[in-house]
Amino acid sequence: MIRALLWDLDNTLLDFPAAERIALQATFADFGLGPCSEEQVARFSALNIGWWQRLERGEITKAELLTGRFLAFFQREGISFSNGEAFNGAYQDHLGDTIIFLDDSYRLVQDLKGAVKQYAVTNGTRRAQVRKLAKSGLGDLLDGVFISEEIGAEKPSEDFFRPVLQAIGPYEKEELLLIGDSLTSDMEGGHRAGIPSCWYNPKGLPKPSHLSIRYDIRHLDEVRQILQGVPVQKG
Repeated sequence: MIRALLWDLDNTLLDFPAAERIALQATFADFGLGPCSEEQVARFSALNIGWWQRLERGEITKAELLTGRFLAFFQREGISFSNGEAFNGAYQDHLGDTIIFLDDSYRLVQDLKGAVKQYAVTNGTRRAQVRKLAKSGLGDLLDGVFISEEIGAEKPSEDFFRPVLQAIGPYEKEELLLIGDSLTSDMEGGHRAGIPSCWYNPKGLPKPSHLSIRYDIRHLDEVRQILQGVPVQKG
């Protein structure tokens, strides 16, 4: 029986690409950098994913990521702006202020409150995630929040999950379910920590064979079926 859910936030409960676009364009406006086109947003998004994957592999620090990705982006775009720290700060605030739920996730978390314990496990910055949780109302529904900056380690490292498991109480790992979209942080993290995982995979991408993914879902509402013991796609 599943007794506790470990939710990823960005791209699982909340629509990160939509928030990313709004935040990037708003931050361009804040610093008078002119319009930020949809093509530029797409190029930044691709670059940003690469920087986050470098962080997950332990190749760079969070501080290097937060400013370095913008400086690299500005250089590629030919934009004369070098205050990556100030830009990142404003961008984080805009990210935190932009709330777009995926698959009516607020209602899902609300409906499950009391039936199972629910925790957020996120690599996002504390500055953005605290704002998101407050403005979305999710913070009031969840039983706890674990942010990598506060833990001192990033998903998929076992050093992230070890203190999470210690903090939430005495559960057998089979009583837990980690739900997330990322193969490299969420599914890889669950695999390393031995936590059953549910891949939120709305595009129906091929499931990798090297990861032990327990469930492969297209819509978050399928989590209800999992908790009720109704079969869904399994890894």
